[in-house]
Amino acid sequence: MRLVVQQFLTLDGVSQGPGAPDEDRSDGFDQGGWFVPHMDEVFEEVAASWLGTADALLFGRRTYENFARDWPAMTDHPFAPLMNGLPKYVASHSLTTGSWNPTTVLNGDVPAQVAEVKNLPGRDLQIHGSALLAQSLLAAGLVDELRLAIAPVVVGRGRRLFPDGGAPAGLRLVSHRTTPGGLSVHIFESAGSPAHGIYGAGA
Repeated sequence: MRLVVQQFLTLDGVSQGPGAPDEDRSDGFDQGGWFVPHMDEVFEEVAASWLGTADALLFGRRTYENFARDWPAMTDHPFAPLMNGLPKYVASHSLTTGSWNPTTVLNGDVPAQVAEVKNLPGRDLQIHGSALLAQSLLAAGLVDELRLAIAPVVVGRGRRLFPDGGAPAGLRLVSHRTTPGGLSVHIFESAGSPAHGIYGAGA
């Protein structure tokens, strides 16, 4: 399977708490729900097409526990059959079992275990949210594709997908589009180490 990271971001790179004010108040974050005002039918179609290529889902503990609490009750949501039915993996040093079946807990050497999951047959192994996990797997060179939906808002603080001191990564733009609600949607493929050059230097 291909490891695909799907993230909602602000213009200043924050990925924390996109869906509701109380989604994630860790470290005093009080700007949650910044993504919701920009959602529209076009983005819903994009998100549905992305989820349609998933054969398994991968989460960090915090995101997993939020999703495991909410998605089983969202029976009327069009994504619910897939979200609830797909195999799920959660990277955690504290969980031993998962309540949102079918779930497999990954602990110990998580990158090595994720690499084993990637070797299973299938299409996408998708990370939804879980920025800290995504950062570690980017650093390990395991991410094949990034799907970023960037909202036209600056929140000023919060957990970022690409923090200072993160691992460098080269990317290749595959596609981009905007939505009527103002979202900028970019898809990148991993391209090894970042390239460097000197502006104005001759060939």
